[in-house]
This record gives sequence, structure tokens and C-alpha cells, in this order.
Amino acid sequence: MKAYYIFRMFYRELKIQRKRITLTIFALAWGTFSIVVLLAFGEGLNRQMMKATHGLGEGIVFIYSGQTSKPYKGLGKGRRIFLREEDIDLLRNRIPRIELISPENDRSSNTMIYGRKTITERVIGVFPSFGEMRKYYPERGSRFINSLDLKNKKRVIFLGNDLKDKLFGPEEAVGKSIMVNSIPFLVIGVMKDKLQNSMYNGPDSQKAAIPFTTYQAIYGDKYLDRLIYKPSDVTQSESVKKEVYRILAEKYKFDPDDTQALNVWDMVEEEELMTKIFFGIEIFMSIIGSLTLIVAGVGVANIMYVSAKRRTKEIGIKMAIGAKKKHVLLQFISEALMIAFIGGAGGVLGSFLLVELFKFVPLEGFVADLLAHPVISVDIMILTALILGIIGFLAGIFPARKAASQNPVEALRYE
Repeated sequence: MKAYYIFRMFYRELKIQRKRITLTIFALAWGTFSIVVLLAFGEGLNRQMMKATHGLGEGIVFIYSGQTSKPYKGLGKGRRIFLREEDIDLLRNRIPRIELISPENDRSSNTMIYGRKTITERVIGVFPSFGEMRKYYPERGSRFINSLDLKNKKRVIFLGNDLKDKLFGPEEAVGKSIMVNSIPFLVIGVMKDKLQNSMYNGPDSQKAAIPFTTYQAIYGDKYLDRLIYKPSDVTQSESVKKEVYRILAEKYKFDPDDTQALNVWDMVEEEELMTKIFFGIEIFMSIIGSLTLIVAGVGVANIMYVSAKRRTKEIGIKMAIGAKKKHVLLQFISEALMIAFIGGAGGVLGSFLLVELFKFVPLEGFVADLLAHPVISVDIMILTALILGIIGFLAGIFPARKAASQNPVEALRYE
């Protein structure tokens, strides 16, 4: 059966059942629009939330001091376990699968002065590897702490972008000197603005980083506030974490199964949890949009049933002069798919226009960063096309089978 003939038959039905078909197409368009827009905003939120989570770091693990909850080899429970600087070399040498590692100590309420501007913010002492792990990426024309800064205990400082704005305003900061607790520091870099929703001790944009050796020379901390590492292979993060725990348990003499002896914050686990949460949200949104399409599909099926009943005599004539059952099936299924296609195309076009127009809405702040980036991905389009195809096929197959199963003699007698 030729395509132009199917289209001509569809056009004839459209003129006869103009109101009913138009409303059904509109319902399909609205259902398609709903599901595409819902999934587009869900996908955009998912990507922005993952981006915000990665603002803290990707594939990294934080180790904090803790307190034993079990007795071990004659030692009682309740002992405090503190991390030390030498643990960095111990883990680096014993676990080759650790790609990057850094200590981090910090002090709040540091007085910073530039010109007549005075502010109080947090200062952290870290290794150069900290910048890569924690995404302290420098703006163009600046840099993060390097190995020479660490080796020579240089008084250099890397500023968070918000901290820089507070201290310098629109003025260039790199190359300028500031006073930190009455000690001069040279500004070597400013952090690029980044989206961040996971944090500790405040956002990174409001902190200043200095070499760990310089920090120790000034503050002289005996213990580490935290230790951060990144495995070379994220898929092996769990086994590396167990090995880190075992080695530290061996050194500090606590039970390797005592989960409270050290506090662990695994960003890999957090990312996996968020992925599952947003997968559930996407399924929920898909169900809501699909229900709307199913209701529209019932309308398509109703139209095809009415069409089959009205064209009973016509079908009988076709079958009497040699038309096969598959020809009748193809005609009705094609018409149902055509209705689904027109409604779906209108809905997709409308959703594209809304998504593009939404990008021009003037929204600001963290909420805007999360919600103002809807994405119509290939997966969304494939899912929508699949749902529409199923609806069109099911809406056409049952009326078509009923029409094709008629006895030509009885069909010719139908009035």
C-alpha cells in the first residue's frame, strides 16, 4: 500500500472527524510536551547537582580523626585517634593505587588586610595536590601552590573568588601583597568560580590556601585536621579505602573493623547515592508524563474504532475484490501512528521552544544555577519516541484486527 494513499485516507478521516482528531492530537501534543519538559528539567537538575557535588572534588575520600569503640589487644575503647603528617608518606609508600594525597589543616578568624580593607576569613594549609583533588582551579594569569612553595615554606597565598572580591573588589589581586595576622603574603592565584553544594567549614570561595609547610611554621599544629586522597582508579575506591583503614589501624593499634576509630567521607559513595536518587526522580517524572500520553492514546483508539465501524462496508468491498488482511491492518495502524506522530512532533517542538526561552529568564543565585539549565538529551527523545510509537501501535492494532477479521459478505450488508 503506497504512502500517498494512506495519507489521502488519513486526510479524508481528518475532514470527517475534524473535531475529535484535533482534540486527540492536542492531547498527544500536551502529553509529549509534559513528558519532555519534565524530563528536560529533571536531567538539567541532575547534571547541575552532580556538577555542584563535584565542586568539592570527584572520586576523593576524606579521613578524619575518631574515637575507638572497641577494645583491641589489651587497649580499652574510647581512645582518641589523631592523624599525623607522617601518615601521608606512609600511605603514599604503602598503597601505590593512591594517585594524589594531601593533608589539610585550617584556622578560622584570620585577620586579612589589604590597603584600608580588613576582613576575617579561614586559612587552610595544604599540599599542591590539594588543588587538583578539590578543584581549586586558578583563574587565567594565576596559579595554585606548587612544590617549590611547599619546599621553601614560601609566604604565598591562593584566594577563593568571593574572598578576593571582599578584599580587592574589581582590582587585580595577583602579584599584590596582603597581611594575614600581621604576616605579609604574596597573592599568587584566585580560584575560578565554581558551583558547590557539598562543603565543610564553609564554601571554598571564602577560604584562602597557603603551603602546608608555611602553615605549620606559623601555627605549629601537632595533628592533621583531615587527610584527603584520590585513588588512581575510582572503581577500586572501596578496596583502597579498606587498605588505608587497615594500614592506619596497624599503626595506631585499633581494630580494623572499628568504623568509629576514624571518620571517613567517601565522595564516590555520595555520588552513587545521588545518581540513584535522581534516577528515581526521572522514573517518577516519566510515569507522570506517560500517564498523560496513555490517556491521549485511549482517544486515538476510540477514533480508530469509530473509523473502523463507519468504514465497515468500504473494508468489505476491498476484501471482496482481493485486499488481504495485512493491507487493512497496515492502513489502520498507519493512520494511528500518523496521529501519534503529528501530536508528538507538536509537543516536542513546543518543549524545545520552552527550554530555549527559559534560558533567557533572568534568574540569579544557587537555585537558578540548579534549575535554569534544562536539557533535552538524546535519551529523552528516544524514550518519548518509544512511548509514542507504542501508543500509536496499540491504538491502531486492535481496531485494525477487528476490521480485518470481518466477513466480506457481512461487511457489504452493513448499513
